[in-house]
Amino acid sequence: MRKLPIVVVIPTKNEAENITSTVRSVIHHFETVVVVDSDSTDNTRKLAKAAGAEIVPYTWNGKYPKKKQWCLDHVHRERDWVLFLDGDETPSPELLAELRRIFFDGRGVKPAAFDIPLGYWFGGRRLRHGYTIVKRALLDRTRARFPEPDDLDAPGMGEQEGHYQPLAHPSFRLRAPIEHRDLDPVGTWFDRHNRYSDWEAWLELNPEVREQIRVAKTRQGQLFHRAPFKPLVSFAYAYVGKRGFLDGRAGLDYALAMSFYRWQIGVKARELAESRF
Repeated sequence: MRKLPIVVVIPTKNEAENITSTVRSVIHHFETVVVVDSDSTDNTRKLAKAAGAEIVPYTWNGKYPKKKQWCLDHVHRERDWVLFLDGDETPSPELLAELRRIFFDGRGVKPAAFDIPLGYWFGGRRLRHGYTIVKRALLDRTRARFPEPDDLDAPGMGEQEGHYQPLAHPSFRLRAPIEHRDLDPVGTWFDRHNRYSDWEAWLELNPEVREQIRVAKTRQGQLFHRAPFKPLVSFAYAYVGKRGFLDGRAGLDYALAMSFYRWQIGVKARELAESRF
């Protein structure tokens, strides 16, 4: 089978629970599969290598570029196209077919990037409704770059780029999803989002940086960026407006979890503001 002329880059740190299935889902479909690992203390590297991936070690120096841009700058630069997958993500069969139509139709690829929806799993169930996440995950590295906002002093994100999209024009949204199926306990979701909320709260008190990041978000993200009463708006949008209730208990749990995340940001931002006086 002809392989797609794309480098799959999987940034990892302690992804032993998920990494084997992620590598196996791409190893026979793409020219190159690379796990860029940040000093994992579990068996991530061993399992990824056994599944067929190339391993590249990464240690952040505390400056820009952060991890994904570093990958664009250094990992297999002989190929322009890079697909970023998290250690718990796999391309759906429909996405693989869609990519084959794009890259093998003989007409050349015009967009500089592709936005791909996530098939999101929460609490062990695949969500079909509710809040939809779209990632600009497939990039032509010669025409795309991650922003470098002034957030190096902010807590919460570390080596990871924040919650914004790489800058690329033009971009095109694909129909088929990446499946985001995290096998870790749901508590790890809350641990991650607790850290992320530290970063988001810091942004609330640094409006210049917040504005730098706003312009690198999706249209949906930019609209929500300015919305008042974010916890209530988040729940109403996901559970009612996007019919998250059709996913049963998992849909309710996820809508509540995202609303709680927005509430955390607000509480932490107010606490930070008070501590400055």
